[in-house]
Amino acid sequence: MNIDDTGINEAATRLLGLEGVSVTQVKDDGAGGSTVYVVTNEDSARACPACGVFATRLKDYRTTRPRHLPSGGRPVSIRWRKARWHCTDPACPRGSFTEAIRAVPAGMRTTTALRQAAGAAVCDGGRTVVQAGRDLHLSWPIVQQCFEDYAAQVLPETPPATSAIGIDETRRGKPVWKQNPATEKWELVADA
Repeated sequence: MNIDDTGINEAATRLLGLEGVSVTQVKDDGAGGSTVYVVTNEDSARACPACGVFATRLKDYRTTRPRHLPSGGRPVSIRWRKARWHCTDPACPRGSFTEAIRAVPAGMRTTTALRQAAGAAVCDGGRTVVQAGRDLHLSWPIVQQCFEDYAAQVLPETPPATSAIGIDETRRGKPVWKQNPATEKWELVADA
């Protein structure tokens, strides 16, 4: 293995494919998957999201568990030890912030790669939202949002002009039925 003096495993970092973090350790989770421990390796993660000043005072550390795509056919559980920083700009309304990267934006519990895969599974793969959610272990609302985000990226801003519009099996309102007193059969009076 190629582990440098800081404990970073470069080969595992490349295999994980999560830009902005480095793998420090990989453990077998005992259930057919891997637990991957990562730390932030992107300097821009230290920039305050409110004012852009690079932080120099460390507040503490937090460990988060963003969900990611399987790697090598095995499920991957990520444990990201990320720093919380004090913003050093006295005029900044934000007192502290936690590191965030493009691959896992602030407040997200899933990686952008997983969200992209969920959107592509529905949009390009022909899966339903339920199927994609089941395959990727995501809830219906998350997969639906991923699909909408993915579709907004790949569809043109203005759709092409339509030459004709057809209506198939579309009903507006409820049908109205009335019983015929002479035959005692129900007849359709209005089908709006």
